[in-house]
Amino acid sequence: VQLQASGGGLVQAGGSLRLSCAASGRTSSNYGMGWFRRVPGKEREFVTAINFSSTWSGSTTYGDSVKGRFTISGDNAKKTVYLQMNSLKPEDTAVYYCALSPVTPKYLWRYWGQGTLVTVSS
Repeated sequence: VQLQASGGGLVQAGGSLRLSCAASGRTSSNYGMGWFRRVPGKEREFVTAINFSSTWSGSTTYGDSVKGRFTISGDNAKKTVYLQMNSLKPEDTAVYYCALSPVTPKYLWRYWGQGTLVTVSS
């Protein structure tokens, strides 16, 4: 499985940005996709995830720091997820990585994309 993320860039505080991540290759039907981010010198932080399995289809979870501002959505048929980021803050600046878990509901993030840089200026 390969993941290709896109959509990062520079945005002013208070602005919006949308990231995309497309998965290619064979996956199980019981999979989920998510987003993480990392700031140099800090640990990787969970941002959000969406469950594409038939049982939990469409269920989402969010990290506390992005609740109410970020929204994950996805297209199961296209194996693509989107991260809509609104009301961006300078502290949202990070490299954002998409990931895929071949199992749910307990995620095991086995596959990772290359990361896309998001920079929020104050």
